[in-house]
Amino acid sequence: MATTTKKKNSAFMQPVEISDDLAAVVGAGPMPRTEIIKKLWAYIKKNRCQDTENKRNIIPDEKLAKVFGSKNPINMFQMTKKLSKHIK
Repeated sequence: MATTTKKKNSAFMQPVEISDDLAAVVGAGPMPRTEIIKKLWAYIKKNRCQDTENKRNIIPDEKLAKVFGSKNPINMFQMTKKLSKHIK
């Protein structure tokens, strides 16, 4: 007797709406949180926003400053907290 079980998507895989400021960095939504983070890191690396001395720090450019709320460097572990304001 074979049973089929449907695998539930995790909350991270559910598409979410994103703010205009975040969309300017990662592209138009909705998209899963995992994809947002992936595209955000691609943007950070492409635009050389990562501190060369301490790779954990991100130095926001104009677009990232709108998302993070400041032009001050931010630790990558604080990034998720700042992103939550731009995700619905």
